[in-house]
Amino acid sequence: MTDTRIRLLREEDWDAVVALEERAYAASGLSEGREALRSRHRASPSTCFVLEHEGRFGGYLLALPYPLFRCPDLSLAEEGAVEESHRGSNLHTHDVVITETLRGRGIAPRMMRHLHGTALAAGYRTASLVAVLGAQAVWAPLGYRTRSEIGLPASYGADAVYMAKPLEPAATDPTPESSRRAEVG
Repeated sequence: MTDTRIRLLREEDWDAVVALEERAYAASGLSEGREALRSRHRASPSTCFVLEHEGRFGGYLLALPYPLFRCPDLSLAEEGAVEESHRGSNLHTHDVVITETLRGRGIAPRMMRHLHGTALAAGYRTASLVAVLGAQAVWAPLGYRTRSEIGLPASYGADAVYMAKPLEPAATDPTPESSRRAEVG
């Protein structure tokens, strides 16, 4: 995958982001819609990324500072910029989705490692996410641990699981390839 790069999300990416998000989540009732997705980006544009593969849109990752053991409600847009008190503590990955044709190549873990590097450089100490659609198996090899005691908003569905990890510089990351289904959630 030599012609693949991760870059910051830009205004012209939104149609592709929204279309991919709808394909990934509409059938399960987890699709948020354009305004909610854009509100996550507005809260922290420096931690939202797009994957380009061979010059085309290949996926996205939205992350924002959020208190550890809490998460955004899928049914609500963010109110604005994230409070300064949250910056530098926990970075929450709100969503990562890879296009159907690129799934199964380990790209979602690669995007997460890119995010972890960004987070470490910015001084974040922990990272969190909510695994949906059975994606816990994708995030566990990256060091995320299930925190089943954490209650989640009903908008995530009954099978969602909160996961968190400490952020530490890693020497190497031998993350195995992932399945095509796994690179959503």
